[in-house]
Amino acid sequence: MKLKTLLRLSAGAALLAVSVPALTQAVPNGPRYGSFGVDLTTIDKSVKPGDDFWAYVNGGWDKRTEIAADRASAGYGVKLTEEAETNVRTILDDMAKNPAQFGAKGKQIGDFYASWMDEAGIEARGTAPLKPYLDRINGANDKAALQVLFASTGYQSPVGLGIIPDLADPSRYTAAVGQGGLGMPSDYYLLEGEKYDGFRKAYRAYIQRILELTGVADASAKADTIFTLETAMAKVHWTPVQSRDIAKLNDPQSLEGLEKKAPDWDWALLLKTAGVDSSPTVLMTQNTALTALGKIFTDTSVQTWKDYLTFHFVSSNAAYLPKVFDDTRFGFYSTTLSGVKTKRERWKRGIQMVNGALGESVGEIYVARHFPPAAQKQMGELIENLRGAYKERIEKSSWMDDATRAAALKKLAAFEPRIGFPEKYIDYSSLSVDRNDILGNVMRSGEFEHQLELQRFPKPVDRSLWGMTPQTVNAYYNPLANQITFPAAILQAPYFDMNADPAVNYGAIGAIIGHEMGHGFDDQGSQFGPTGKFENWWTEASKKAFAARTAALGAQFDAFEPLPGLHVKGALTMGENIGDLGGVEAAYGAYQRYQATHGKAKVINGLTGDQRFFLSYAQAWQSKSRDDALRNQVLTDPHSPAKYRVNGIVRNVDAWYVAFNVKPGDKLYLAPKDRVKIW
Repeated sequence: MKLKTLLRLSAGAALLAVSVPALTQAVPNGPRYGSFGVDLTTIDKSVKPGDDFWAYVNGGWDKRTEIAADRASAGYGVKLTEEAETNVRTILDDMAKNPAQFGAKGKQIGDFYASWMDEAGIEARGTAPLKPYLDRINGANDKAALQVLFASTGYQSPVGLGIIPDLADPSRYTAAVGQGGLGMPSDYYLLEGEKYDGFRKAYRAYIQRILELTGVADASAKADTIFTLETAMAKVHWTPVQSRDIAKLNDPQSLEGLEKKAPDWDWALLLKTAGVDSSPTVLMTQNTALTALGKIFTDTSVQTWKDYLTFHFVSSNAAYLPKVFDDTRFGFYSTTLSGVKTKRERWKRGIQMVNGALGESVGEIYVARHFPPAAQKQMGELIENLRGAYKERIEKSSWMDDATRAAALKKLAAFEPRIGFPEKYIDYSSLSVDRNDILGNVMRSGEFEHQLELQRFPKPVDRSLWGMTPQTVNAYYNPLANQITFPAAILQAPYFDMNADPAVNYGAIGAIIGHEMGHGFDDQGSQFGPTGKFENWWTEASKKAFAARTAALGAQFDAFEPLPGLHVKGALTMGENIGDLGGVEAAYGAYQRYQATHGKAKVINGLTGDQRFFLSYAQAWQSKSRDDALRNQVLTDPHSPAKYRVNGIVRNVDAWYVAFNVKPGDKLYLAPKDRVKIW
């Protein structure tokens, strides 16, 4: 039921880090990687830095590294995530074995985890746990009853309903609606070619198999109908690029306005069922899609929608059913769409599930066991150094006029960093957990989350809430609050290493912190003011100059071709590319500030400080993906593939040319006039 497509948090990727800016002496043990924080054995000296900087830094690793059979990718981000999972596993195993020892929270977490690990019990119960939910679907015999299900927690819906801060006043919440309801990315239904024909054939077969396992009669014919329905829906969906246009997404409507724009939906019923009918206005995102989806809803039979709901409910919950359901879902979504051959170990998948349901309870224990208090202070110091570097760059900007400059500096000063863990943790005590009912636990967890949102809805927006758990290896920027957040799990080596050379810390995590700050000034974030309000703080002249620079950056990324015939979408990845470019430039400036205070960097292993900075940045994006996963990323993900987050960025940074003696004729070389300078 949640709205998934509006104003997603601007996460850098599953690969972020922090550093210690004022470190001058190494602890005797030394850095975790290499002699100064970079593993030089990954370098491929057969590649010129100016031809392919990512391959120069990571080519040795790339040649000798196989992607694990249970993974779609490999790299430091994966490694760090697995370390966090191992730490969480110890917590969950302790609680599952003796939950009473850890009190009510421990019993709740332990029982949830144990219900997932009880494979024998899941097999013995078979499909019986599905019965109350499928009975509810089978009892929906008219369009009104269908819409009640669409607006209820746990059921698939062509209309997403949610609660977000109001764009016009981010101190209060508003209801929001948008497109939804597909089982594959929309492009996979529509793109031509043998590859996509194969995806469509496999998805249609998957629908049929899920229906057959569920015991649905006429599974083949119903699979055809469901696939045809979703294809029609995909044709009217906004593309990922269109869904990045905040101005077009921003269409607040009264109930009467919704009814006028999309009359086929019973908006009063949908909003009441979702519990948000008290909202004075409703943010109608992807408005033309909602109108068209309403017509499809009206023109499609009740029985087809019931079959659609049945399929999606079972598919979405296949992991909590007997092994044959779980294997069937894995075969399509992991193997066919992402090229993954082997399921991850059950305990690892269980950790993901428990983190999703009781994440902050787990996080509270994770922080107590694994997060050093000193990291908050060190992180705060680096953030302020990055803020200072951005301030210098904005003040010296040649393309920004004084009025826009003053507004940008005001927003920069208002950035709110959050480090490690939230001020207060969610209280899950009212969530009922049954050690013998994994599906019920998952459904009750979803309803608990929904009720929590409804409790917050009439109150002022709680700025202390976090969008990630402390044990998440990532970071994000929230444009509606002007906050940057760095969970505890990211504050570890290889990105956070207090024994590493400062150049390495600035190049690895400094660039990522700068990236998150940069989201406040990317093509989306720049449309929000210092409080998170959607507002224009640009003069027309500065806006025009900004657009020219971002268009040039987009054109550069459009030229990259990760797979034959498949190019990076500069418009889709624009925000992340701006964040990367600004992040590297600001981190480099912050590193110069560091040297101004602590002395010029010495040469280490024949490498200058600037060289170590850029080597560290490139090593931070040491990552590779399976072709199918890469294809999915290029078509749907606002992040560029790792290789281009290195090559596409450093070629615009003057200092990189000097550090590695990059000259005309090198493949990444850009003439100074063609290098994009934004922040």
